[in-house]
Amino acid sequence: MKAVIHTRYGDSTVLEYVDVEVPAPGAGEVRVKIVVSGVNPTDWKGRAGGPSSTSTPGEARVPNQDGSGIVDSIGPGVEGLTVGDRVWVHLAAHERPTGTAQEYTVLPQERVVHLPDTASFDVGAALGVPAMTAHRALTVSDSGPARLGPGTLQGRTILVTGGAGAVGHAAIQLARWSGAEVITTVSSRRKAALASAAGADHVINYREGAAAAEIRKIAANGVDQIVEVAPSANAALDSQVLANHGTVAVYATEGQPLNLDVWPHLATNTRYQFVLLYTVGNTALRAAADDIVNALKDRALPVGEEAGLPLTRFELDRTSDAHDAVQANAIGKVLIDVSSHPFGADTTAGAE
Repeated sequence: MKAVIHTRYGDSTVLEYVDVEVPAPGAGEVRVKIVVSGVNPTDWKGRAGGPSSTSTPGEARVPNQDGSGIVDSIGPGVEGLTVGDRVWVHLAAHERPTGTAQEYTVLPQERVVHLPDTASFDVGAALGVPAMTAHRALTVSDSGPARLGPGTLQGRTILVTGGAGAVGHAAIQLARWSGAEVITTVSSRRKAALASAAGADHVINYREGAAAAEIRKIAANGVDQIVEVAPSANAALDSQVLANHGTVAVYATEGQPLNLDVWPHLATNTRYQFVLLYTVGNTALRAAADDIVNALKDRALPVGEEAGLPLTRFELDRTSDAHDAVQANAIGKVLIDVSSHPFGADTTAGAE
């Protein structure tokens, strides 16, 4: 089978397009024929040798955490999955050399999730890191729900910074599906259009005016929760717009120290919650996967330009170009078409 591997860390030129043996699933494992692989910033950073890298010297690793496809074979002890099931996968390359930039991958059963017929393979490949991170960020407030679903965020106002990014896009969709009023900040008119298409109730271009004042016009008592992509840059804004007992859920960093003025946060009983999918634990991952599947059944997580998440596509042998596109901050979602499937020429079965 065809696969993309790297045996050392570095820029995208370390990726090799090679032939390898088709792996066999062991006990508790599932082999998935990958149809579409999704690329996230964590994938190129891991390949480059960043904090998410886990490898022994010289080991051949296949990149990319996320993807979608069809169950091809199951190992002993696997329950709830059968050959032919449509699935999406997450954390495929975490502590394993078995990412989704290959035609077949073998994963523990808990990292393989049913993909409803209402969702396309493109949607499935766009879940994983973005949607599960967004789910966790929306469920860490003391006064908010531990699970998402229709009505669970009713009456709450959520601010999503960077609403045109993959995590921001998923956070908007999941929050709206759960009944929240959603405000988002963006940096351009094109991104504003995308955030609106994703379902945000209010979109604020922070480069065109006083964002804090605009947010306070919408939420006079402050926002209940912030899904934060740039904590250092937005620290002052966040403190100005948070409601009493508000939560800032931080899932990314600009690489700069986070400096907080203590008193304003004391006065509002502010909670900062940091979110990293790799160490969040299986209980949180299972909850996220279950709620995401329910959202998929309700068609709440579409992708594509019209849904606020443009798709950029590459073939498997151009995985290095896909990584470079994500590193260059391509707007929307970068996908890799890995193999064909029995549902026709497009990548859907129940297309969005």
